[in-house]
Amino acid sequence: MKRNIAKSELDVMSILWDRPGLAASAVHAGLSDTDTRSLQTIKTLLSRLVDKGALQTEAEGRRYLYHPTMTRDDYAASATRRFSDRLFGGRAAPIVAHLAEDNGLSNDDIAELEAIIRELKSRD
Repeated sequence: MKRNIAKSELDVMSILWDRPGLAASAVHAGLSDTDTRSLQTIKTLLSRLVDKGALQTEAEGRRYLYHPTMTRDDYAASATRRFSDRLFGGRAAPIVAHLAEDNGLSNDDIAELEAIIRELKSRD
C-alpha cells in the first residue's frame, strides 16, 4: 500500500518505531523540547496515520495505544522508491551522484556503498 506520510506525521512515526504501543500522551511527551505542538495536534496526527493505515490502535481502558503497521526500513524503502521515481525515473545512480557532488558522502559512506555493490555483484 502506498502511504504518503507528511513530515509532521513522520515525527510521530519515529517515536512509535522506537517505542511501539504508546498512548497519545506518551507520544506527545516523546517529542523534542523544542516541539510546541499541543496534545490535541498529536492526537489529530495519530488519527490521520490510523486512517492512512500506517498505525493500528489497541484499546486499553479509556485510551488507545498506537502501533506502526510497517517498519521504519519498509517505509524508507517505499519513500526512497517514490522519490527516485519522481525525480530520476527510478534510477539510483543519479541520487548517489547528487550526494557525491556536494561532498555529501563521507569515506565511510563510500566504503559502505562499495560493499553493497560487491554484494549485489556477487548475487549475479
